[in-house]
Amino acid sequence: MEQINIYSGKKAISRIVAAESLRDLPSCLEPYRSIYAVIDGNVARKCPATGQLTEILKNRNAKIKLIETSEEGKTLETVMHICAWLLENGADRDAMILAVGGGITTDMVGFASCIYKRGVRFAYVPTTLLSQVDAAIGGKTGVNFDKYKNILGIIRQPAFTYMCPQLLESLPQRDFLSGVAEMLKTFIIEDNGNYQKAADLFFDISSEYHVEVMMYGKDEKQAWAEILKKHRRTLSGLISAAARVKAGVVSRDQFEKDERRKLNLGHTFAHAIETLAQRESAEQRETATEDMETEIQQRLPEGVTHGEAVAMGMVLAAKLADRYYRNDRNDPTELEAKISNDLWDCNIPCYCPYSIEEMAQIMKKDKKAEGGKVHFVLPKAIGEVEIVALTVDEVCRLMK
Repeated sequence: MEQINIYSGKKAISRIVAAESLRDLPSCLEPYRSIYAVIDGNVARKCPATGQLTEILKNRNAKIKLIETSEEGKTLETVMHICAWLLENGADRDAMILAVGGGITTDMVGFASCIYKRGVRFAYVPTTLLSQVDAAIGGKTGVNFDKYKNILGIIRQPAFTYMCPQLLESLPQRDFLSGVAEMLKTFIIEDNGNYQKAADLFFDISSEYHVEVMMYGKDEKQAWAEILKKHRRTLSGLISAAARVKAGVVSRDQFEKDERRKLNLGHTFAHAIETLAQRESAEQRETATEDMETEIQQRLPEGVTHGEAVAMGMVLAAKLADRYYRNDRNDPTELEAKISNDLWDCNIPCYCPYSIEEMAQIMKKDKKAEGGKVHFVLPKAIGEVEIVALTVDEVCRLMK
């Protein structure tokens, strides 16, 4: 077990516990008198490790609530529903609220904990790779509002975040790959020799999966779980490395005044891509005839995941860096080509289906905009990025 601290000055204000299994979770919960666990229902139904987790919670007489999570349901209404449950079940200011799930769950439960009775303690057990390397670290909480992502929220650190790869082995391949994109993003910001290790590992995992399924005809879920288990130790080391990078950045700039903006590499583009994809899906539903409904329902889940949008955003950020630093409007530079090729080799879609003009109006309303400018994170090399304040109109001119 490894502990990684997040600091405010010299004081540790949050800790990340990196373990290989759930064995050490009881010791993390031991100091808390009353525990209220909010668990993603999908995790409760599909993750084998949830049985062990539930037993740990029952031994502490924890109250448990299952919630259904989705990007569409990441709203104030859901947060109020969580607060109502806490109130009905007698949660006082001394309560510990434990969020078990992916980034949507931790964002909403963290936000509910921040506003319930003006703030109670909370902690996370993230169950997706994306949340283990990004969403559950750093204290950002929030919900979507008026079709804009995470536009309402608070930064407040959890008491602890408990991470273990055991929780990932039943994670669907596509959801896992969303986390891969965020991990690679982290190592583009601060490498320490980990970017290529991660790119090579995930290329190997993707290749092994295709061999097992396509050549040997293994069951997809079984093959995927076996491959992740095989690489658990290496994966655990990379998760810890990504957590150390983010914890260091957050410790130096908790409230995103300067360096922490680097963690938004690709995200301004990504949020616009996600918003456009959601609007497109909603429009398809609204205009669908009865005969088309089944086909659309089957097709819409393909959509764009957050990690896929971040992958597309990173490629766009690399292209913007080319235009900004070198005014290169022809072939992609070596860096842009490397990032896109590595993502593609890991089986992550990374080519944006929307034009810069379509994304522009959404980017102008980005929550990080200040004085009419957005802080774009431009990669100059693996392990080196720069924050550049640009208007969206300037970006459009450069990207045309």
